[in-house]
Amino acid sequence: MLRFAEEIMLLILDDSGEFVRVPAWPLHCALGGGVLMDLALEGRIDTDTERLFVVDSTPVGDDLLDSTLARIAETPGSFDARHWVLTVADGAGRIRARVLERLVDYGILECRERSFLWMLRSRRYPTVDSKPDREVKHRLMSVLFSDDIPDPRDGAIVALADTCGIFEHILSRREVRGTAERVALVGGLDLMLQGVSSAVREGRTPAG
Repeated sequence: MLRFAEEIMLLILDDSGEFVRVPAWPLHCALGGGVLMDLALEGRIDTDTERLFVVDSTPVGDDLLDSTLARIAETPGSFDARHWVLTVADGAGRIRARVLERLVDYGILECRERSFLWMLRSRRYPTVDSKPDREVKHRLMSVLFSDDIPDPRDGAIVALADTCGIFEHILSRREVRGTAERVALVGGLDLMLQGVSSAVREGRTPAG
């Protein structure tokens, strides 16, 4: 199963392997929030209305998750979910780069470099295996167009996708309007996801 940050990066890639235009800071918050949500679902961290705390400091075996878990465990003091979303989001450039490396290693994406006069201009990431992308989009649609209480993981990817405006690229305007109430409801079910929304409202400039 892919991690949340990996699913987010698949969602913002178009059919040509180019990234769709989504707001930078909300995307960073979604990536940071995704790492924290994975740690929560792995039973390593938990949160209440006042603080995010470590439940189990045992490494998961995932470099992105484990480095974040260690940072939380080693940081003195008590901080809420919003603080940690902001903190992890500030390093989302590293998360993004590592996630793309993984997706290429998994054989899901291919990295193609475009150059001009022997200088690297840009990279594209066309899809090699479209099954993971189809699966995550199917999960999104299943939550959006149902009244059932979503599985925690499915609810989380819906809220994280909404954080960075992905639905505007994969749904019609009518569908975006029609599912807005559902998305807001799903995003309010988890304190961590509320922390992501609060961090987005901070409106900071991404640090890289």
